[in-house]
Amino acid sequence: GVLLANAGHFDCEVKVSELGEISERVVEMRHNVEGYVQKDGRILNVIAGGRLVNLASGDGHPAEIMDMSFALQFLAQKYIKENHDSMKAGLMNLPEDIDYSVAVRKLKAMGGNVDVLTPQQHKYLYGE
Repeated sequence: GVLLANAGHFDCEVKVSELGEISERVVEMRHNVEGYVQKDGRILNVIAGGRLVNLASGDGHPAEIMDMSFALQFLAQKYIKENHDSMKAGLMNLPEDIDYSVAVRKLKAMGGNVDVLTPQQHKYLYGE
C-alpha cells in the first residue's frame, strides 16, 4: 500500500524498470497510479510512472511562475557577466535590486503595484 513518487530533478529515484522485474504484475490503480503487485500480495503504488510527479502528474510549473524564474536567471547571468571581475568564488545571493525589479514588473503586469513607505512611515520604522 505504499506510494512511490519521484520529486527530485531526475527520473532515477524510483527505478520503475527494476520494480517491474520483481513484480508479479502491474495494475492501474487509478489515473496516473500503477500498482506493482509483489509475490506476497503487497502493492507498491507508483505515481506518474516514476517521472517527476509535479510535472507529469500535476499542472507542472505554471507560466505565471516560470516567467519570473527565467527573468531572475537571465538577470543573474547578466549580473555575473557585468560584474565577474569583482566577484569572489562561492555561493552568493542575488542582489536585492534585481529580485525587487522582477517583483515590481510582475505585479505591474498583473495590475498591481508595490506599496512604498511614506516619509513618516520610514522615519517611524527606521528612525531616520
